[in-house]
Amino acid sequence: MSKSLKWGWLAAALVCAGSAMAAGKPVKAELGANIDTTVDVSASPTLQRWQAGGTVVLGTREAATPMVYALGANEKFVGYHMELCERVVQAIAPKAQLKYMVLTPQNTMPLIHNGTADFNCASMTNNLTRQKQVAFGLTTYVSEVRMAVRADSGITSFKQLQGRNVGAITGTTAVQILRKYASDNELNFKTLMSKDQFESFLLLESGRVDAFVLDDNMLAGVIGQSKNPKGYKIVGEVIGAEPIAIQFSKNDPQIKKAVDGAILQMIRSGEIHKLYAKWFMQPIPPKNVNLNLPMGEMLKKQLAAPNDTPLEQFVLPQ
Repeated sequence: MSKSLKWGWLAAALVCAGSAMAAGKPVKAELGANIDTTVDVSASPTLQRWQAGGTVVLGTREAATPMVYALGANEKFVGYHMELCERVVQAIAPKAQLKYMVLTPQNTMPLIHNGTADFNCASMTNNLTRQKQVAFGLTTYVSEVRMAVRADSGITSFKQLQGRNVGAITGTTAVQILRKYASDNELNFKTLMSKDQFESFLLLESGRVDAFVLDDNMLAGVIGQSKNPKGYKIVGEVIGAEPIAIQFSKNDPQIKKAVDGAILQMIRSGEIHKLYAKWFMQPIPPKNVNLNLPMGEMLKKQLAAPNDTPLEQFVLPQ
């Protein structure tokens, strides 16, 4: 992502545009043309250090399949967002050395903010409160709140949860979204709360709940790691959605421009679509299970019009 390379891309784009206008053809704006990706490396000591072969610390998670997770005893970190994050860094600083650091939901924001970790590659919702501490790249995933049910349950809609038992995780936005949906649609069901996705899924496996409500990517991950992945499926309307992106320091605007530029190139080339297919539509380690979770309509729309819109301004289609 050198200045000379950036200007090379710009010159090529101007030549193509000029040729099209000379031929009397309408010029179609390039995807994401409104996003500022002109990087001034000389204004960023951090980018200079990375590009000279310095170390970039990537924040990760141990068990957030298929977004970011560990193989073996934290010997290797993989996943959709992990690989995307690595490719972004490799694009903006090919010589950089990568170091991995396991982060928790509690320490992610302060460790990114104080520079202990350079990036958080785990999935985290872009919202206005977090933007006060860190910067977010362009949206690279949209989590859709749906539900996991047993494959033979016959449940296909949230409206069918009337009078049933439903599992959810304490403190998640999915709980708030579920309660609002129930209130708006005059539904009554008993909610059994758990500490994490594995405990909630155990309730589903044991038959204590008829459905487990959470973000679709997390549901797909826990199903894929279960004893019988084919025995469960993700169903229901999308009752909530949240924009997900990688995070980094907000103190250096050149990093934001570089990151967004790298992501834009992945979107324009179709690389990000292939990456999604690799982790959501093909067998993945360690069990070689296909999560079979097609790209949602919300993410398709985000990639067709790239942006970094926070949750508070994110509109769920009616």
